[in-house]
Amino acid sequence: MSSSSLIEFTPQQTPRESFFQDIDLLQKHGINVADIKKLKSVGICTVKGIQMTTRKALCNIKGLSEAKVEKIKEAAGKMLSVGFQTAFEYSAKRKHVFHITTGSQEFNKLLGGGIESMAITEAFGEFRTGKTQLSHTLCVTAQLPGEDGYSGGKVIFIDTEHTFRPDRLRDIADRFNVDHDAVLDNVLYARAYTSEHQMELLDFVAAKFHEEGGVFKLLIIDSIMALFRVDFSGRGELAERQQKLAQMLSRLQKISEEYNVAVFITNQMTADPGAGMTFQADPKKPIGGHILAHASTTRISLRKGRGEMRIAKIFDSPDMPENEATFAISGGGVTDAKE
Repeated sequence: MSSSSLIEFTPQQTPRESFFQDIDLLQKHGINVADIKKLKSVGICTVKGIQMTTRKALCNIKGLSEAKVEKIKEAAGKMLSVGFQTAFEYSAKRKHVFHITTGSQEFNKLLGGGIESMAITEAFGEFRTGKTQLSHTLCVTAQLPGEDGYSGGKVIFIDTEHTFRPDRLRDIADRFNVDHDAVLDNVLYARAYTSEHQMELLDFVAAKFHEEGGVFKLLIIDSIMALFRVDFSGRGELAERQQKLAQMLSRLQKISEEYNVAVFITNQMTADPGAGMTFQADPKKPIGGHILAHASTTRISLRKGRGEMRIAKIFDSPDMPENEATFAISGGGVTDAKE
C-alpha cells in the first residue's frame, strides 16, 4: 500500500521524559549500582516505584537486607515529596492525561474522550459483545495522533485466551490508511499461560515502559480473569485467588500512574444466583468480585444489539454519568453505528 502513512515512535527527550525519575538517580544518594540492578530485576525502575512498594516486598528481593531497604526508602523519600499537594497542583499533573479513541465518536463521548491514561478501563460482557474487537481497534488507534496534542504511541498486548489476531490489525490499519507492517511493529505481544506468568509479564512491561520513556501509551490485557478462573477453583481457593488478583490490579494501577499509560482490560461474565431474589433485569455479573470492581477506574458493560450493533453502558466511573452509547463492529474494527 503506497498511500499508507508510516508510523514511527522514538523515545522522547522532551519535558515529558521528566514525568518519572530514573532509579539510577539514587546513586547520588549513596545507593550502589548492584542494589539498583536488583530493584530493576523485579521491574522497579523509577524512584516513584520504590515509594509504591512496601518495605516487606523490598525485603523479599534477593540480596536486599532490612538495613539496605531502609536506606533505599530514605533516599527515595528525599527525592520525592511524600506529603500532600493542593487540588490545584494535582490538576496540573492531570493535564498530562490523554485519551485514546475507541474508533467510535459516540463511544468516545460516553467515556469523556476515549480510553483514559493513568487509569484502568475495564470492559465486560458476554461472548460476542465486542471486547476483543475493541482491544484490536485500540491497538491501531493508540498509534494515531489524536486530539489535545496526543502524539500516538506503541502498545503492549497480553493475551490470556489466545484471541489475538494480527490480520485483524491489518484490516483496521486499512480503515485508517496506515502501513500494515508499521502498525504490527508497534504492538508488542505476549501470550500468558498461567496467572503467575501473567504477573511476571508485568515486570517486563514496567521495564519496557521505562526503557523506552514516553513511547508506550497503552497496555491491553484480554482477558484479566481467564487464567485466575483456571488456576484457582472452588470456594476453598477463592481467598487466595482474590489476594493474587488484588496484587496484580494494584501493580497495573501503579504502572499506569508511574508511566502515564492507559490500561485496558476485558472481563468475562457469570450467572448471578442471587439476582433472582432482587428482580434484576439481567441476572449476570462480571467476575472478579469487589476487588476488581474497586480496582477498575472506569467499568463499561457491553451487550449485543441488532446485527453488528453493540451497546456500551457506563457501569462505574469517577467522573462520567451513567449513560449508554451504541457502536458497531465492522471489518475495520469498532466504528459508529449507522442508523
